[in-house]
Amino acid sequence: MQVQPRERMPEQDPQKRSRNFEEVALGYSEEQAVSEASRCLQCKKPPCRNGCPVSIDIPAFIKEVKEKNFAQALGIIKRTNSLPAVCGRVCPQESQCEGVCVLAKKFEPVAIGRLERFVADWGRKNDFQAPTENKEDKKNKRVAVVGAGPAGLTAAAELIQKGYDVTVFEALHRPGGVLVYGIPEFRLPNEVVDFEVEGLKKLGVEFKLNQIIGRTFTLDQLKERFDAIFIGTGAGLPAFLGIPGENLNGVYSANEFLTRVNLMRADRFPEFKTPVKVGAHVIVVGGGNVAMDSARTARRLGAEVTVVYRRSRQELPARAEEAHHAEEEGIVFKFLHNPLEIEGQDGWVKRMKVQPMELGEADASGRRRPVEKDCLPEWLEVETVIIAIGTTPNPLIPSTTKGLNITKKGTVVVDQERGETSLPGVFAAGDVTTGAATVISAMGAARLAAKAIDEMLA
Repeated sequence: MQVQPRERMPEQDPQKRSRNFEEVALGYSEEQAVSEASRCLQCKKPPCRNGCPVSIDIPAFIKEVKEKNFAQALGIIKRTNSLPAVCGRVCPQESQCEGVCVLAKKFEPVAIGRLERFVADWGRKNDFQAPTENKEDKKNKRVAVVGAGPAGLTAAAELIQKGYDVTVFEALHRPGGVLVYGIPEFRLPNEVVDFEVEGLKKLGVEFKLNQIIGRTFTLDQLKERFDAIFIGTGAGLPAFLGIPGENLNGVYSANEFLTRVNLMRADRFPEFKTPVKVGAHVIVVGGGNVAMDSARTARRLGAEVTVVYRRSRQELPARAEEAHHAEEEGIVFKFLHNPLEIEGQDGWVKRMKVQPMELGEADASGRRRPVEKDCLPEWLEVETVIIAIGTTPNPLIPSTTKGLNITKKGTVVVDQERGETSLPGVFAAGDVTTGAATVISAMGAARLAAKAIDEMLA
């Protein structure tokens, strides 16, 4: 069986892109997209569709791309995915749709994510919103969506199409949630998110910004005004190491660091009045995608960056593509080292003590547990430390709402199939129910919750 090679995605040169915030991946040309689409086998029972958390009809949209029917392709995607330009950029396709592609058994899988991105970008460049012929007649029911991140935007898209009046309450001054405060522009340009949000506004979704539910209004007050409530507030509370010196100046959570740069444009200070102090040497602690985003952002701000991770490269949870891009941009990885202490001078970070580690038996996650090596710790000179070891949901809504059940980790307890919480008429999905996870998994759960809201109100 002869199969043509997978089309490579054009990218910025590493030396150039490590000094700017422009998008790294440049996207397929029309010719490349059509060529890649022709690799699809059009399986009668496509495993790729089952591998997609929002069940896009992947063979159908790829067939339209092959025939250059890009508007039809976008319409197929939009039936189940309201944020294709986002998902085409940040979804871990290698472990989802592409991971189960039939071609992947012997060859490289079809570049499903890159084709999705191409179709969505074609729509944006041509100012084309997918047709809304499936939009139902207007109902006299109102739904409040709390949070304008991936879960909230998905729920709003589903419910507005069902004919409900939808109002989204967002704590920040801009819709998008983690898409605009957590993911750097070189991976996901803000204009991409803005275009998707504008599409929802055109459908009739109302956005109320700078509205902190639990402060501006309580959940109980919203219940008096709306027939149903969807909570999609994500997981924005950072975790820390709990080691000496974390309170020194120059120590950031990844959440704060990325928010200052991505949303508040500290990279363009003093044009934007948000400073961020980055020393000549930066250490990022962690090995996930957020750690890669933090390291690559610090690199673009002029620092020499080292990622300290307590396991080996094989256990690195970040997408392989993100780690590869980081290495291309000059970021150093210090595997099998664990921070013990941050030492300061005059209140500012000066150096970090790290303990060499080795891998022992597997833990509950299936990864081998890191244990200390029988040797002395090392000291690393550093001026800025960024902690990127995970996040949990903000406790504000549960602390101001009676009867909302949460777990010990602070996540909202829901019925996994319907997203129902312990409060009648209140639903939730995404990271607020699972802890930090992927954009697409939050969107898939939000679709189920929106369906359950519709069933309840209907």
